[in-house]
Amino acid sequence: MSTDAVQLLTPEGRRVRHPDYDIDLGHEELRGLYRDMVLARRVDGEGVTLQRQGELGLWPSLLGQEAAQVGSARALGTGDHVFPSYRDHAVALCREVDPVNLLAMFRGVNNGGWDPAERGFHLYTLVIGSQTLHATGYAMGVAKDGDETAVIAYFGDGATSQGDVSEAFNFAAVYNAPVVFFCQNNQWAISEPTERQTRVPIHRRADGFGFPGVRVDGNDVLACLAVTRAALERARRGEGPMLVEAFTYRMGAHTTSDDPTKYRDSAEVEVWAGRDPIARLKAHLLDLGAADETYFDAVDQEAGELAQGLREQVRSMPAPDTEAIFEHVYADPHALVDEERAAFRRYEASFAATGGN
Repeated sequence: MSTDAVQLLTPEGRRVRHPDYDIDLGHEELRGLYRDMVLARRVDGEGVTLQRQGELGLWPSLLGQEAAQVGSARALGTGDHVFPSYRDHAVALCREVDPVNLLAMFRGVNNGGWDPAERGFHLYTLVIGSQTLHATGYAMGVAKDGDETAVIAYFGDGATSQGDVSEAFNFAAVYNAPVVFFCQNNQWAISEPTERQTRVPIHRRADGFGFPGVRVDGNDVLACLAVTRAALERARRGEGPMLVEAFTYRMGAHTTSDDPTKYRDSAEVEVWAGRDPIARLKAHLLDLGAADETYFDAVDQEAGELAQGLREQVRSMPAPDTEAIFEHVYADPHALVDEERAAFRRYEASFAATGGN
């Protein structure tokens, strides 16, 4: 871990202080953060399993990034708005999005089955980096309305190579938009390491646009909470944007279509396994006497029941409508879409003509 990263919990679970970012949480709040991370990991694991069993088309795992997502999400106020990427399942759970909708989207049953206005959580964005512009525009709008709303945009280290992100940084800075840019630097943009994406630490990108950036230990849920809370409060005070780089690690594959063994060393993975965010907070809870094995077992049981319910609901979902992709492309009928729909129907019919082979 970089020495300049804000850290409040060491990998061994020992509490340390930071001169600029610190928080004091009660035992109940600490137990809640632990529960959030365990449930998120279990939902995520179920997503991977269901995809492997052919129930989902794809699943991007968050394994290893639970602290970054839960800590930052729990810093949000009820009126704040989140613009996620496609891996932010723990943030979705913290915003009370039904995880069934997350799985249904990757099954192709819906295009995001939640109301962004109701949850303050916008739809997943698969186009890399574009959500930073959406977030910035929304933040500029609420600022003009005089609201005290803060906005947060989630993206990965690879997204910082996209022009959209630089454009969002510039617009946010010039218009003093109340937006927090939260980069989960999991060190791998699919198969490319961070050093092939940038020559300087990502949080220092903010310097060139005229707003502050800070790096936080992304496997430390307390540090992520403290730093994000400070950034959001700064935004609400009208002091403009801030970039938070959560330095973490993607323990699994980029998505279930990826094989990380082809491009990274297993020894590197083992090092980061020793920095597990859930184990870190568990050690801290035990040290404080804030939780015991009975509590941890109860959380594990709750997570297992949640996963079982998700599995049953996903398997009972109808097969996706294969022609739905042609709907809502344009507001009015379009000749090219009609042509493509007809071609797709002929393609599907060809399988029936050959007996499905």
